[in-house]
Amino acid sequence: MLGLMIMLIALIVAWLIFTILIKVVKTTVKTAFVIAAIVVLLQIGYGIGPQEIWNYIVQIPQKLPQISK
Repeated sequence: MLGLMIMLIALIVAWLIFTILIKVVKTTVKTAFVIAAIVVLLQIGYGIGPQEIWNYIVQIPQKLPQISK
């Protein structure tokens, strides 16, 4: 009886972890698609490539102290 109860609890915990993992993966995929769409639109509309975007993102921490002055 105790073994059955432990097995049910383990299944419930496994199911909860699985559903949380699925939600995280869905959110990650949606975010990746949104970022890809933005990069493609910037490239098509303005000729801004992924490397230029990445360079700007890398420079943001360096520019923050200058902005706050």
